[in-house]
Amino acid sequence: MLLWLVAGVTLLLSTLLPFAFKPLLRRMGVFDIPNERSSHDSVVIRGVGITVAASIAVGLVLSLLTRLVPVDRSVVLIVLAILSSAAVLGWTEDYRGLSIRLRALMQLAIGTVGTLALAWTIEQSYWWVPVGALAVAAYINAANFMDGINGISGLHGVLVGIFYSVAGTMVGQFWLTVAGLVVAAAFAGFLPWNLGRGFVFLGDVGSYLLGASIAGMAVAGLLAGVYLEYLFSPVLIYLADTFLTFLRRVRAGKRWYASHREHVYQRLTDVGLTHLQSALVVTVCSALVGVAGFILATAPPPLAIACSLFAAAVVALYIYSPVILARLRRSASADR
Repeated sequence: MLLWLVAGVTLLLSTLLPFAFKPLLRRMGVFDIPNERSSHDSVVIRGVGITVAASIAVGLVLSLLTRLVPVDRSVVLIVLAILSSAAVLGWTEDYRGLSIRLRALMQLAIGTVGTLALAWTIEQSYWWVPVGALAVAAYINAANFMDGINGISGLHGVLVGIFYSVAGTMVGQFWLTVAGLVVAAAFAGFLPWNLGRGFVFLGDVGSYLLGASIAGMAVAGLLAGVYLEYLFSPVLIYLADTFLTFLRRVRAGKRWYASHREHVYQRLTDVGLTHLQSALVVTVCSALVGVAGFILATAPPPLAIACSLFAAAVVALYIYSPVILARLRRSASADR
């Protein structure tokens, strides 16, 4: 009962806080100006991810004050520190702007210090520190690159948060159950603001928060002995889209870090899907791969192979979905 109370408070805060912060952001001039690479065509308030960050912080602190998390409380505090630091970095980028080099160094620093603290707390080898540092920095950037259409980040936070919460329950890591549900509730509260008429954007503060929340929980879970499949499968679509787009741009001699519209989810909108439809394609594919990964973790060899092939097929279908959809539309037009 207390778990759902904490989640409910988090959801309520995330839903209501933008009423107070939206006018403040407008006065501060924190806007997203559309350009040729944007998926929107009007000036939009950004930086509302700060309300999601505040809601997650309240939810996690409340889970500690009420002793909802009876053990591994230090792990929750470290994950909170990781996501909060990333959110502050993102807010600085939203409000003042930072050089690419400084952002990268700060992301790596957050990952390094956070993983170092987790390794010390969980009593794991410090050889995991560079792995965790790269994982945190990489997923902050992945979440930032993928935050280009309405609904996609909010749905991703809800989906991965729920998967991680279930994973925590399945392996007896209750801190992960709580943290995952709090993250899911906070991003669920943001969705009406991002999809409604007076929509707003998370901004870098929100996308950095999303990436750091997921990566922080994943690194902590890995060090605590959670199955890698539980942690990796729900984010595989995001990673595949980001990595393959990165490779495509590098091979073409383009600046990989520059703004662009070459991700799969963006190309889906170019061939006719709405923002919500494209976001739902990403979410449904992520859910399918996540379920396959959860079954794969403890399945006997024949079923494990089947799950692996199914997950690979879903990833491939997602990657080629803009091409498939474009061909279907051309075929339908030719038949008219």
